[in-house]
Amino acid sequence: MAFHHLHARTRDSHPSLDKVLYLSGIISIGMMIPQLWLIYGEKNAGGIEPITWITLAVLDIPWIIYGFVQKERPLVFIYTLWLIVNTLIFIGSVLY
Repeated sequence: MAFHHLHARTRDSHPSLDKVLYLSGIISIGMMIPQLWLIYGEKNAGGIEPITWITLAVLDIPWIIYGFVQKERPLVFIYTLWLIVNTLIFIGSVLY
């Protein structure tokens, strides 16, 4: 009987792919700046549903944990940023 699925996972290093992931993470977060500006700069959270943003924030946490466990720094970095942004949008949607 083979237990090939029980072997320890080793991370293959792909520095170029890691750079692309970091860049895509930063760009995707950057796309949220207008939303954050609308909420905090103009104090307008019309059309923003708090339940959506708190759900997205909570769902970022398993990805962060997974990134730590698998030693996948790009995942930890990107999903930590998303956790921050989603939490800020949630807070703003409740405040305004």
